[in-house]
Amino acid sequence: MSSSLVPSAADANIPSTRAATGTGPGTGEASVVEASPAGPDTQGRRQHEGLALMVGGGLLLGTIGVFVEEAAQDPATTVWFRCVFGLAALLLWGAARGRLGELVRLRGRALAAVLAVGLLTVVNWGLFFAAIPRCSIAVSTVVFHVQPFWLMAMGAFWLRERVTRAQWMAAAIALCGLALATGIADEAFAPVGSTGGALQLPGYALGVGMCLLGSVSYAAASFIAKLEAERAGSFALSAGQCLVGAVVALPWPLMHGLPALGASWGWLAGLGVLHTGLAYVVLYAGMARLGTGRIAVLQFVYPGTAVLVDWAVYGRALSLSQMAGVGLIAVALWTLRRQA
Repeated sequence: MSSSLVPSAADANIPSTRAATGTGPGTGEASVVEASPAGPDTQGRRQHEGLALMVGGGLLLGTIGVFVEEAAQDPATTVWFRCVFGLAALLLWGAARGRLGELVRLRGRALAAVLAVGLLTVVNWGLFFAAIPRCSIAVSTVVFHVQPFWLMAMGAFWLRERVTRAQWMAAAIALCGLALATGIADEAFAPVGSTGGALQLPGYALGVGMCLLGSVSYAAASFIAKLEAERAGSFALSAGQCLVGAVVALPWPLMHGLPALGASWGWLAGLGVLHTGLAYVVLYAGMARLGTGRIAVLQFVYPGTAVLVDWAVYGRALSLSQMAGVGLIAVALWTLRRQA
């Protein structure tokens, strides 16, 4: 989300009057844009709009790692600021659209869903932000994008959803791609005595582990949000999880203080306003206009942009085998979502 909080293409299939939710480098946001039926005369225009919106949102999310790196704060502080600034942006949007009442009306199971999604979001954001300096923006973002397979497993276990042979095959391909993307293959086949492999970087293996654990919490938040989107309300899930995150993470800045006024505040504000408020409004507006197949492909604008940004800004390029791994994950996710 991570991202860590990237919307899932499968979310577009949920029957609801609102676009469904996805949680995250990572990507985690509930939809804040309502889907409206389109007649045949407007379908072409809506698809072009959806394409532009999703590409724009993916390009914006692909820069999130730079904001995290340049803010240069510990993960807990970064999470808190993202929640606070994201909440402010979403409340302004909600006030403009007359939807603040959704927060006030939260009760019972809907309120529990918002609390759970908020807690899981804090966990996956924190893990994603902690992983970035350990294993790079590119690797962190790619590893977080295996969360649809955790989501598939959760649906099979708790909802007894049938997992097809094609879906199992997609999962196996994605695991192979993940192994390549993390640089394990480069390390295994490196000449004896060579130095500088990815796995030899300080904390690299720990960073990858954080990404994997974060992708599980990302999927769990998505799973809960998908089940409760209609009951809780899309805006309430989005703003509510930021509110929960701001409260849960508050003790950290209270104990350790706030960063000195300066450039860090600008980068942190960008995480909330741009990557939490604006990006997800744009992405879900795009999702409401497109079919699942196109959404699945367009969602790779985000990790693809993150890889290019990491290379362009910090000079950290993926190896050929790592790029092949990213390609395998893309193929696997395409296969999975075509089966949805």
